[in-house]
Amino acid sequence: MESILSRFLRYVAVETTSDEQSHTHPSSACQLNLLQMLYDELRNLGYEADFDSNGYVTATIPSNVDTDVPTIGFIAHVDTSPDASGVNIHPNIIENYDGKDIVLNTEKNIVLQVSSFPELKRYAGQTIITTDGTTLLGADDKAGVAEIMCAIEYLHEHQEIPHGELKIAFTTDEEIGCGVDLFAVEQFGADYAYTIDGGEIGELEYENFNAAAATIEVYGFNVHPGYAKGTMINSQLIASEFISLLPKDERPETTEGREGFIHLTDLKGDVSKTILQCIIRDFDQQKFKQKQFVLKQIAQQLQEKYHTKIEVTITQQYENMIEKIRPCMFIVDIARQAMKEVGIVPKIQPIRGGTDGVRLSFMGLPCPNLFAGGHNFHSNFEYVPLQSMEKAAETIIAIARLFTEK
Repeated sequence: MESILSRFLRYVAVETTSDEQSHTHPSSACQLNLLQMLYDELRNLGYEADFDSNGYVTATIPSNVDTDVPTIGFIAHVDTSPDASGVNIHPNIIENYDGKDIVLNTEKNIVLQVSSFPELKRYAGQTIITTDGTTLLGADDKAGVAEIMCAIEYLHEHQEIPHGELKIAFTTDEEIGCGVDLFAVEQFGADYAYTIDGGEIGELEYENFNAAAATIEVYGFNVHPGYAKGTMINSQLIASEFISLLPKDERPETTEGREGFIHLTDLKGDVSKTILQCIIRDFDQQKFKQKQFVLKQIAQQLQEKYHTKIEVTITQQYENMIEKIRPCMFIVDIARQAMKEVGIVPKIQPIRGGTDGVRLSFMGLPCPNLFAGGHNFHSNFEYVPLQSMEKAAETIIAIARLFTEK
């Protein structure tokens, strides 16, 4: 068997950055290179696999038990975030990590500091894979990809481990919210599934934000500034006032846990028109709706004050998947038991974001999220402990076995 480390390093060497400006699927052709590799590897293991025209690679691992067992899926995405460069990734491998600051790049003086990332100390004595400080690493979600591949290769080599029929899927464009736009859930054929796309070791997630995007268009009126008194309406200044009226205790930088937020993500314009882009997040449906109302209320207030037009367009993105997980909580219980069996303390927490599993749950495939092991995703300071990846692969194997016992 190929080690999980060598497999992971092979995968991160392939550029797979998704492109949020693209209208193709997948959004970037480079993702197809890794998908082709995975398809070939699945076929080489002797599994029935498919690489469809939308860029999804799926495979079936046949059951090796006679009993009626639910079909379980394991899913990971191949794309990396456009938030940081994913080109020419040069991983650093730190064996027997000493618990101190890690110099990622001597030439550029880039340091992964324990004072900024105190959770590093938990991994003293382990092997840590980091970036060289100039790119992201790609553990989100190539760690998940490697873990799934190692787990099914192990099951292939160890037929004495009982498991029902398993389904594998590698998706694209998760990082730009399009990962399962064209995914055929019914054709995939799983009764339940797990995304391997969480963070640190032990994470088990089956709740997430309700999510919406808001576009605020502020209209002004432009005239020659020398003769503007009583006539000019500067949309940029009104937009600035709009921002100042947003709740200051409901921003990403002031919230945690189950607290929601309104996040200004983009601002551009001129005197005549300014456009604000925001995202709205909350676990509680009523608070989620209230945040949307606040944006409309501010717009109405400023519209009346300045006698101009302000349009607020809100687009619903995804909902809290607990609604779809609650009727089948045994899939969470099995994941929790699997972690305990391989020596992990489960860390159950809500996702302050979303995964492919959120949308899949609402498409009819209940899909909690399991840890992949990485930290500082979408960042040049991304890293993943090797032992966390090994435990993730062990957890996948244990889940497959436990479904035959339950």
